[in-house]
Amino acid sequence: MKILSVAIGGAFGAVARHLVNISPAANVFEKFPFPTFLINISGSFLIGFFMILLADKIEVSDNLRMAIIVGFLGAFTTFSTFEIEIFGLVRERYFISALIYLILSVVVGFIGVIAGVETAKRF
Repeated sequence: MKILSVAIGGAFGAVARHLVNISPAANVFEKFPFPTFLINISGSFLIGFFMILLADKIEVSDNLRMAIIVGFLGAFTTFSTFEIEIFGLVRERYFISALIYLILSVVVGFIGVIAGVETAKRF
């Protein structure tokens, strides 16, 4: 049942990721992969939030917890896409954009996790 829960959550996470990628916001910045940045930052916040909320604040089944955290958020966030986009920026010689994207993603992603954890603690 856990595998099915993860698969269902993953399907929804993958669709959500695709919807962000095709949204009008996807083309906001020409030389900056904004959709993946937005996905990874919001995913960082959400994983921190749900880890605390579903472990300490709201009692849910293991299947639902796995569907949300491993399935949905695992499919929604995109580390491999992040890496290939950095590679693409470097290959195209957009070194400053690559560096900014790398630093912002790691730092703001970490802040997102902290913000999610702290928000869930106050929930």
